[in-house]
Amino acid sequence: MRLVIYLVLMAGVTYLIRMIPFALFTKKIESRFIKSFLYYVPYAVLSAMTFPAIFYSTGNTLSATIGTIVALILAYFNCSLTTVALSAAVAVLVVLFIV
Repeated sequence: MRLVIYLVLMAGVTYLIRMIPFALFTKKIESRFIKSFLYYVPYAVLSAMTFPAIFYSTGNTLSATIGTIVALILAYFNCSLTTVALSAAVAVLVVLFIV
């Protein structure tokens, strides 16, 4: 019974978080600053959640750093997501075998 209460409470909170902005902000946002701020929020949140997980995932900061550098370089050169992920993982494995 407790699980059902928790699920209903989580569903309600999730619904309210999504519904309140629609109910409060009925006019279109005209400010360029607010528009640009809201445009970049998902990228900032994603990177804030991803980067700590990257550096704590291997247990070795050196291998995580090398894997991140490899991934950033390949992403800069517009490689596919599969290529970036596999190359970063291989770089981490190579560093872990060397160290």
